Amino acid sequence: NAMSRFWVEKVTELQPYVPGEQPATGSVVKLNTNEHALSPSDAVMAAVCAVQGEQLRRYPDPAASGLCDAIAAVEGLTAGCVFPGNGSDEVLAHLWFAFLSGRTVRTLDTTYGFYPVWAKLYGSQLVEVPVLEDFSVDIGALDQSHDAVVLANPNAPTGLALRRADIESLVASNRDRLVIIDEAYYGFGAESAAPLVAEYDNLMISRSLSKSHALAGMRVGYALAHPDLIEGLNRVKDSFNSYPLDAVAQAAATAAISDAEWFEQASQAVAQSRAQLTEGLVSLGFQVLPSTANFVFTRHPEVGGEALFSALRQEGVLVRRWSKPRIEDWLRITVGSDEQNEGLLTTVAQFLKSR
Repeated sequence: NAMSRFWVEKVTELQPYVPGEQPATGSVVKLNTNEHALSPSDAVMAAVCAVQGEQLRRYPDPAASGLCDAIAAVEGLTAGCVFPGNGSDEVLAHLWFAFLSGRTVRTLDTTYGFYPVWAKLYGSQLVEVPVLEDFSVDIGALDQSHDAVVLANPNAPTGLALRRADIESLVASNRDRLVIIDEAYYGFGAESAAPLVAEYDNLMISRSLSKSHALAGMRVGYALAHPDLIEGLNRVKDSFNSYPLDAVAQAAATAAISDAEWFEQASQAVAQSRAQLTEGLVSLGFQVLPSTANFVFTRHPEVGGEALFSALRQEGVLVRRWSKPRIEDWLRITVGSDEQNEGLLTTVAQFLKSR
């Protein structure tokens, strides 16, 4: 690289996270990045259209107070327990810097691929605790040390979720251990740990509006935690970027959070489609993990993951795959519209027949 002589040493060592492919053409069936199958709430679109030029001329509210109030109202917390950010990836990055820099952190060996990247960036020692044979989480193994724990719940890419009671046992058993629950896939059937926030000052939850509220193009996420933890996040944020959420994003996100009816109906629609997609895959001989996210994790006992991934890609159907030993034969498939799901199943069925 021509510029590398100017890089600081840490940058040369980084192995950045690689997001799912975003194709330029609209002709593909895109089931690889877990975007919501439905369009956002009409209230969101109305709020975006109502943004005035004056709001764009001026800086936005650095604290996104209206959004924090809306989130707090829905969660039954005070606004001091809410931290808004530019997507949950930014929230998690700030959180990592504020609470996990240079420390030992426990997570799972099969989970969100950004955790090792932040660990490297912020000098954490990452301990990856293996998931069990069936991909479920061994809470006992995470409970054996004082180290901070980061868990995605439901987990990605598996879609499996822990019960709130299991999370509470981990949080309650050691009040000096920080537990971070990444609820990026909140809203599709898993129990949220949010009700525990008012009770425990060693629990932090991060969320995204990308999946739950169909706003992946808007970049809004937030954390829920005790005000002392939120204050730590604000210190980091204001040492990095005072205005992470623009005026349009704040208006859209506030409208999204406030439209409980859309959220309820859209979440149910995705869960219904997920059940149909699961049923369709099972009838084609696939093993499908019981998902509480807006995707399914699946494999076919007779076809390798790479072969299946390539065959689908050739037919213009994008899904997600990782070449990690434990999961190389598994595919993560976003729950799409009924039409997309049907298309996927038809393509898969044709491929299996042609073998």
